Amino acid sequence: MIWYPYQQMKTMKAPYEITDAEGVYLYTKNQKLIDSVSSWWSVIHGYKHPALTEAIKSQADRFSHVMLGGLTHEPVRKLAEKLEKWLPGDLDYCFFSDSGSVAVEVALKMALQYYVNRGDWKRTKVLSLTHAYHGDTFKTMEVGDDEDYHFILEAYGEKKDVIHIPTRIDALEEAFGRFHEELNCFIVEPLLQGAGGMRMYDVSFLRRARELCDEYGVLLVFDEVATGFGRTGNRFVADLVLPDILVLGKALTGGYIGHAATVANHKVYEGFYADTPEKALMHGPTFMGNALACSVALKSIELFEEKDYLSRIRRIEEITRREMEGLEHEQIREVRILGGCVCVEVKDGAALQGYQQFACERGVFSRPFLNYLYAMVPYVITEEELVQVLGVMKEWFSRS
Repeated sequence: MIWYPYQQMKTMKAPYEITDAEGVYLYTKNQKLIDSVSSWWSVIHGYKHPALTEAIKSQADRFSHVMLGGLTHEPVRKLAEKLEKWLPGDLDYCFFSDSGSVAVEVALKMALQYYVNRGDWKRTKVLSLTHAYHGDTFKTMEVGDDEDYHFILEAYGEKKDVIHIPTRIDALEEAFGRFHEELNCFIVEPLLQGAGGMRMYDVSFLRRARELCDEYGVLLVFDEVATGFGRTGNRFVADLVLPDILVLGKALTGGYIGHAATVANHKVYEGFYADTPEKALMHGPTFMGNALACSVALKSIELFEEKDYLSRIRRIEEITRREMEGLEHEQIREVRILGGCVCVEVKDGAALQGYQQFACERGVFSRPFLNYLYAMVPYVITEEELVQVLGVMKEWFSRS
């Protein structure tokens, strides 16, 4: 029996069974649904894209996977080389893994060991944001701050090595003033906090964070698993403010297969580069650098460049702002729009009860959570399809 995610198995409603998918559409036996959430924000090119499918098939005809322990191969080498050229600044060293959560774990481990390798054992604390979400593995839950997802950690008692702050510059400066000698890194979802409520904040906060990290010798980590590849309207937020470590996942492979990268700058990498084995990064996911994943990631990046996706995302934002303008309801707390993301936050999550079925009956797959009704559509969506998605959201609030 399948154990489904984020569900009470005893009371869950049967999931929709998908028999096919193409473009922005998911197909059940009886209908087609626009996927308004891009399969958890990853399927940016839509489903069954011929170029991505061919990349997987072509590589599978050679081999699907070999371990990176003592072996290497062309797809992983080419992907590392592409990211080295494509990413900003000196983010040149790629450590691959099989999921965003694991990639964040790697980043946190890198940040801690970077200082241990220098003989600095005091820097055991991590600075993070309130409402942060970085994954569901144990260390990522610890740096997260969402009790709806991570309440299980209460069994361990108070967090001793993580400090959470709101996205206010005064709070940021106060935290660095108090804890800078103990911090190894400051980790953020830049500009857009995803599962913590699609919260959006200004780039000035990140610029000040970069200044403080430089001043106090703290590593800055950007978790762009969700925000990367255009979701905020920027190629990467790292193009605006340069972190020391960048984490990528989800859309890295166009949503075709799980894969992620933890990309370090020269300073971090050189902190591990030594004659002694004790200073090596002792980490190695079995499927890191998977050949199928690397091949499809390379083709995904090529499509992103060739099809001028940033222009597409700007158009998605323009249409969204136009269609959602003036949306008001007694239950709506706020409507937030950034790049390829729109979120309607309600005052009480009960106001969204039944929305998924309502949307399904109108040809849209949606998955609101807690107090948040949102859309993160594939970038290949047409204006007509996007208007349909947004129209269903507005219709929900115009029923009464």
